[in-house]
Amino acid sequence: MNRHAFAHIDSTELETRIELNFKRLFEGNYYHFENIFSPEEYTWYGDKEGRALLAFVSHFRISGKIIPCMEQMLLEIENHFNTDGYFGPINDSEIYEQQLSGHSWLLRGLCEHYEAFGDEICLRSIRNISENLYLTKRGCFASYPVNREKKDVGDVSGSDIGIVDRWHLSSDIGCAFMSIDGLSHAYCITKDERVKALVDEMITVYLNIDKAALRAQTHCTLTAARGMIRMYHETGEKMYLCGAKNIMDLYVFGGGMSATYQNVNWWGRPDTWTEPCAIVDSFMVAGELYRITKDESYCRLAARIYHNGLATVQRENGGAGTDSVVVEGVEDYLYSKKFEAYFCCTMRLAEGLRYIWENKELFAAYKNGYISKENGIYSDGDIIYAEVTGGAEKYAEHFVRVDEQLLCPIVKYYKVPKEVMESSKQRILF
Repeated sequence: MNRHAFAHIDSTELETRIELNFKRLFEGNYYHFENIFSPEEYTWYGDKEGRALLAFVSHFRISGKIIPCMEQMLLEIENHFNTDGYFGPINDSEIYEQQLSGHSWLLRGLCEHYEAFGDEICLRSIRNISENLYLTKRGCFASYPVNREKKDVGDVSGSDIGIVDRWHLSSDIGCAFMSIDGLSHAYCITKDERVKALVDEMITVYLNIDKAALRAQTHCTLTAARGMIRMYHETGEKMYLCGAKNIMDLYVFGGGMSATYQNVNWWGRPDTWTEPCAIVDSFMVAGELYRITKDESYCRLAARIYHNGLATVQRENGGAGTDSVVVEGVEDYLYSKKFEAYFCCTMRLAEGLRYIWENKELFAAYKNGYISKENGIYSDGDIIYAEVTGGAEKYAEHFVRVDEQLLCPIVKYYKVPKEVMESSKQRILF
């Protein structure tokens, strides 16, 4: 397809989104130094700290602005570690899935900061976490429990749901394999071949798990795919690229993605909610697969996720919240379910905005210039149109009348006051 047929993204909109998110992180008490370290009873060890550091570095990469907490937390972080140099319990006989998942984000934040500033604190912590938390689990991932009772449990923030075969499992099913992302980044920095061997073990196991049958979380699955892509960039080994492509195919065509290019939080549970973290992952994976393969369908997918899937994710305060899952025959209406997931998605949005900022050409939308039905819903090329009620229609970009319906592009929630957004619905006409 001729790339010149695509309209570039609105730079003013992107700059506004970035500034709103920066302001939220800069001004929000939850992200200030006195609150940045999680209490001991919070079992997502390292998760908040890692996401926050990643968000702070992401904004520094965009604008050069430094959120003061970024350096403050690093000067203090080792005082909050256990004697092995990481957060949470030291226990070689049991495996805490959420501890592994949380430290993946911590590794990502530390690696990004080290790449930006070359500091010894981050490098030392990357090595200690890899050595003492992760490498002690080599040979264990094949025992990850997949034959277990299926329960529709879990909230926006996952929780420990019990022990099976020495694994303390999370309601965010499969989140242990999120660590493929953090460990791949650690390997890129340390070149420790033992870390690569562990990453390969985790990838082999996870690719052979039936993620739809397990009802794995789509977020952790896409995050694992990003780690595979990073390993491909680092090594050139095709197995990593094939793994990422297989995951993306499963996500898009196997029930992981909604009709509005958002995620179904767990496979097999379309009555739950979307998660901005996963939506960010999805357009990053699509964008990188396009860069590697030059397959135009990935570029089209990235653009559609940005213009539709990301439309309602960001709120007026700059944070990110969850929405309904639009699936034909299950839910026709797109609406807010949780105003803000400040403990995860608001921070994760920062890296997504950075990726868009650095790769603007991937997110140009194709427009036909007329509205027609594609995949059963109304759209103008890459832009989905909806019927909007409840007050949000005042913030629509424009309206068109099609088949006696008054439709507009999906309204962007960052433009809509909270009280209006929470009373509004956007109907997708199948």
